[in-house]
Amino acid sequence: MPGNGPHIRRLFEPRSVAVIGASHTPGKIGHTILENIIEGGYGGKIYPVNPKGGEILGRPVYARAADVPTEIDLAVTCVPAKYALGAVQDLADRGTKYNLVITSGFSEVGNLEEERQLVGYATERGMRILGPNIFGMFSASASLDATFGPGGIRHGSVAIITQSGALGLAMIGKTAVENVGISAMISVGNKADIDEADLLRYLMEDANTRTILMYIEGVREGEELLEVLRETTGRKPVVAIKSGRSKRGAVAAASHTGSLAGSDAIFEAVMRQAGVLRAESVEEAFNLCKFLSETPPPAGRHAVIVTNGGGIGVLATDACEKYDVPLYDDAQTLKEIFSPVTPDFGSTKNPIDLTGQASAEHYRVALDAALTSEKIHSVLALYCETALFDAESLMKMIRRNYARYKERGKPLLFSIFGGADTETSLDTLTKERVPVFGDVYETVACMGGLYSYGRYLQQRRDATDETEIDTAAIDRIVRGARSEKRSFLLAHEGQALMDAIGIPLPRSRVVRNLDEAVQAAEQIGYPLVLKVVSRDILHKSDVGGVALDLEDREEVIDAYQAIMRNCRTRMPQARIQGIEVAEMVASGVELIAGARRDASFGPIVMFGMGGIYVEVLKDVSFRAAPLDRREVLAMMKEIRAYPLLLGVRGEERRDIESVTDAIIRLATIIRHCPEISDIEVNPLVAYEQGHGAKAVDVRVLLTETAGGSTDA
Repeated sequence: MPGNGPHIRRLFEPRSVAVIGASHTPGKIGHTILENIIEGGYGGKIYPVNPKGGEILGRPVYARAADVPTEIDLAVTCVPAKYALGAVQDLADRGTKYNLVITSGFSEVGNLEEERQLVGYATERGMRILGPNIFGMFSASASLDATFGPGGIRHGSVAIITQSGALGLAMIGKTAVENVGISAMISVGNKADIDEADLLRYLMEDANTRTILMYIEGVREGEELLEVLRETTGRKPVVAIKSGRSKRGAVAAASHTGSLAGSDAIFEAVMRQAGVLRAESVEEAFNLCKFLSETPPPAGRHAVIVTNGGGIGVLATDACEKYDVPLYDDAQTLKEIFSPVTPDFGSTKNPIDLTGQASAEHYRVALDAALTSEKIHSVLALYCETALFDAESLMKMIRRNYARYKERGKPLLFSIFGGADTETSLDTLTKERVPVFGDVYETVACMGGLYSYGRYLQQRRDATDETEIDTAAIDRIVRGARSEKRSFLLAHEGQALMDAIGIPLPRSRVVRNLDEAVQAAEQIGYPLVLKVVSRDILHKSDVGGVALDLEDREEVIDAYQAIMRNCRTRMPQARIQGIEVAEMVASGVELIAGARRDASFGPIVMFGMGGIYVEVLKDVSFRAAPLDRREVLAMMKEIRAYPLLLGVRGEERRDIESVTDAIIRLATIIRHCPEISDIEVNPLVAYEQGHGAKAVDVRVLLTETAGGSTDA
């Protein structure tokens, strides 16, 4: 789209701004925005536009946008909805580059058609739209406050992108309370044109911005967003808050992969894959942004807790486990470093307990020792109020040590807990931008975010792994299903698909009568499994359509008849194409591997424990495709049952490499075969190291097409 890349700079650094719908009436949006632009110190040209003309806030008013005498880099449109399209057309016709459409009343209330008209007209003439339905934007680079918020935004290093207008306006006030300095704040509203990816391309290059906070309600064009996020997080931290964690936000599909891939599960996995830090609240997000904008990731894994209270030290230890902060546990080294300042009844084990006798001097010596030790890479300093040093001494100690640690680039966080004097100290230090908190978990959450981002930077790779697949064979299989107006593959087609992408399968045949079943059984060999083949039955075991461990001819005959009877009784409307006679695979660890085309993020893959209990256990993880083998292994390690693959109780390690290869193949097909929407292997049986893995059952859904069947 026009305006991408470096050209979007004029959105944040416009040379001229026109306020369309500037109001003569104080308190109205069009008046407040103009007032904020003027009072905020914007140094470019300002053009109020209102049909009534006259003067507003000492500025001459133009009756029409066409009357503005110079080029308009940025327009702020705040006219009523019925006039918005005309205003956009006037601005686009005269070559305006960017337009903040404040006006609401479009897709958020169902008026999608007019929103499309508005954006379409602008796009054809090279104008980009931010919004509609936004509160505006702030850019420290231009000292531009084009919002109808409270004004007086403090300049700083945190950029905020928000989809929520009300929450974004509240954030303006919250940033003042939390002493957060802002480099940019952008409301994206309906995201009809400019979206988060466009904005990130500028912010990742912006020297004023050190961290980026995103509040997201929904994701469109997720593949592009993921690509830009990966590039951005390689340069600076990104923190995200997203609404919709609840089960009501999840969308079920006709496969396990779909029903388990709730919107939040996918978002969580993809953000982690991109190196984005997920915050659960606005306060946590602000804490992370403030700390990360001032502090580089630690140089190593050794974190130490220094405290004057055993109880608060234990709380911090618990929090470190929750937030994955690695505590240093070399007892001898810790004793050498801290014994000079630790009483005999204290502890030099981590946490370092200076006891309730600790004074400001004890803290100074202990923190100096940690600062100068190359074996300690970060410090959490905890304080419970005592009578041994007053609030002023506490603040001096914290200020001094924070300044020294910041100069050396070693992370240091404080948590102080006590009465009124301690709370006063907390407020004072927070206003001075010292990282001090009243709650241990808040403190450790920040350190955990710093470690998480540091690990991401160390491990990130731009390379991805894919494999060769027989796309011609896949096309033939899909065309066969389409010719019968099906939106899914039958069993034999799914097996042919597995052959085309190179995932091993048990030997099998589809038969159409009992005699063929007996003949196939004798050819394949026992033990066997029988499964119904029907376009109307995806979950075969639910209707008695599967028989396992068949050892001889008589058992095959009985099982064949039982399956036909069960299916005709429980699903009399089902069309049965036949029965699959397949090799009964040897026992192993039953896994599930899948891939699907997610509505937000495009191709994704899933891995977890498989079998009939997959939806009950929900022990699964997700990633966006493409990905590399290292990322697949990280995904596998996230499930609770991963130790089973390493071997337990004397069992051999499973063939993790073959499982990884299968996931890479599924990722390849979902990326390069747009006709396929879902593919799931359950179970994928993993054998001992060197013996591979086999796909026992396969379900494949096709993308919906006009006239195609969708009742899977």
